Amino acid sequence: MTTQQVADRFNELAQQNKFDEILTELFSADARSIEPANAPFQSVQGIDNIIAKGKQFHDMIEEMHSAYTNAPMVAGNFFACTMGMDVSLKGLGRQQFDEVAVYEVKDGKIISEQFFF
Repeated sequence: MTTQQVADRFNELAQQNKFDEILTELFSADARSIEPANAPFQSVQGIDNIIAKGKQFHDMIEEMHSAYTNAPMVAGNFFACTMGMDVSLKGLGRQQFDEVAVYEVKDGKIISEQFFF
């Protein structure tokens, strides 16, 4: 798949809240997930570690109030989208998250994701 095709499929699945399918279908086995220095989670490499990091975050959610992912913009081997959520976290109360996510594609698979917030 081209970068545009990967971005389109990512968006299609994101609009259906199928983030597990995004990981299993679109990510390379050795993909990297890069977090900002101030993030509560560390950067990881490998699809199993990315899945585990996502599960760890979702286990912290007490209630999901709303979430969004905007349509991606493609440039070369990269695409970016804004995303966010309004959630109640266990022991931390209600929180709003907004971020920019940048994805790099190689050979039809996402090889890295990097978050900015």
